[in-house]
Amino acid sequence: MAPNVTGAYRPKQQFPWGKILAWMAMALLLFVTLFPFWWVLRTALTAPRAVFQNTGSLLPVQTTLINFQRVLGLVDPQTAIAMGGSGQAINFARALINSIIVSGLVVVGQTTFCAMAAYAFARLRFPFRNGLFTLYISALMVPAIVTTIPNFILVRQLGWLNTFAGIVAPTFLMTPFAVFFLRQFFLGVNREVEEAAYIDGASVWLVFWRVVVPITVPALTTLAIVTLINTWNSYLWPLIVGSDESVRVLTVALGIFRSQTPQGAPDWTGLMAGTTLAIIPTFLIFVLLGRRILDSIQFTGFK
Repeated sequence: MAPNVTGAYRPKQQFPWGKILAWMAMALLLFVTLFPFWWVLRTALTAPRAVFQNTGSLLPVQTTLINFQRVLGLVDPQTAIAMGGSGQAINFARALINSIIVSGLVVVGQTTFCAMAAYAFARLRFPFRNGLFTLYISALMVPAIVTTIPNFILVRQLGWLNTFAGIVAPTFLMTPFAVFFLRQFFLGVNREVEEAAYIDGASVWLVFWRVVVPITVPALTTLAIVTLINTWNSYLWPLIVGSDESVRVLTVALGIFRSQTPQGAPDWTGLMAGTTLAIIPTFLIFVLLGRRILDSIQFTGFK
């Protein structure tokens, strides 16, 4: 016989204050994170003479694409000055190609060599392995600015100033963070898979290349994306060793564009237009592959 549920006690449903507060906090964080990007785009779409007008508006004032045309050199300097701009332009195509070359070299080199070093620290047995790894990782505590002058002196003595070799030299081989990140992932790889390959007669190199690398593609992809974004946004080192236009990257080109304003005041609309164009490649990469980064970090348990 079915129990009589008539008049049964039903607990009073509580108002979800916790969820509402969590959503409000998330909305606030999203606003704080995304608002600067929107303001960059808003300034880039604003007419040069109206950049300081109606600053309380969230929408562009006198919306125009002239700033992008000025930065790309599609407008002659006289017309740009007449419209309120600085008359300066960026060799955007050259700077974009240079950024792609520098970022590509660093990503390929650092991912390859860091993977080999991390696998050696994770799996191979050799004297003082743990001590060497600890000593190497301790470099994480050294601020990058401390090594800037020694690296510059070395690059200058090698004759690599204003060359791609000089720009990529400090980060081409490996960095302590990248080795540490991949070592944590390699430690989680099932040893039985590698031992089965050794039983079949595979060498250390074949086990690494044919067995471990295919398993660790998500981690390698994550490292490549993070390295690409960091290299793309780097400014100080490329400015010091690669200020010549033939090797000038986008970040340095934007800095020089900002300093070329004859009126003394920065050309904010042109600068924001160039910044918007420089953001687009990394933004697309993060949108398309951002989920892979989060999945790999969760899988490795790396904090």
